Amino acid sequence: MPENFVIPPPPPPSVAVAGGGLFPVRRIFCVALNYAEHAREMGKEPGAEPPFFFTKPADAVVADGATIPFPSLTRNLHHEIELVVALQSGGSDIPVERALDCVYGYAAGIDLTRRDLQTEARNAGRPWDMSKGFDNSAPMGVIQPAARIGHPARGRITLSVDGAPRQQGDISDMILGVPGIIAELSRFVALAAGDLIFTGTPVGVGALQPGDRAEGVIEGVGSVVVNLEK
Repeated sequence: MPENFVIPPPPPPSVAVAGGGLFPVRRIFCVALNYAEHAREMGKEPGAEPPFFFTKPADAVVADGATIPFPSLTRNLHHEIELVVALQSGGSDIPVERALDCVYGYAAGIDLTRRDLQTEARNAGRPWDMSKGFDNSAPMGVIQPAARIGHPARGRITLSVDGAPRQQGDISDMILGVPGIIAELSRFVALAAGDLIFTGTPVGVGALQPGDRAEGVIEGVGSVVVNLEK
């Protein structure tokens, strides 16, 4: 088949899979305010509004253990450890009882957030894009296939910075569980193979500094490490 691209196409983003192979990333969706205690620390009352969605570009993914530049235009870069769901199929208006059929596997991920830019945008009624969807904003560990680990509905989720504990919770604390997230998101967009979903973060988000090493761990799923350049 002839190639008619007027410039060379960029390499497709991907995430390593445990046991070998790469998972091609199509889109990245994220769930906001999906843990009650995190909603409270962000000044929101849990249940006052349902969890909602935002996006990151596919090429925001960062391989486990990578060292990345400290992002520009922020003095308040925050870490948010999250369970990430990798889809092998999708569709629109997916029933909750069929949602897990769409899941290829799970990984630990960190939603890096320029919190100062997010606060400015929120206060001005503007989109969050530049606070959430910037370069290198989605570090991820390897994807564990559901065929190997099942579909975890509970398990300790933590994040430490230079060995000091910051975030801790349990994925069972999510307001919307994975089936509910997939079903609800598929009402807005037609999900497809290659989509990733960051499912929200527990309490304890906080600032990172140049030179910091952040490590997130999810029981039964795996870990993710990202290092910030000095």
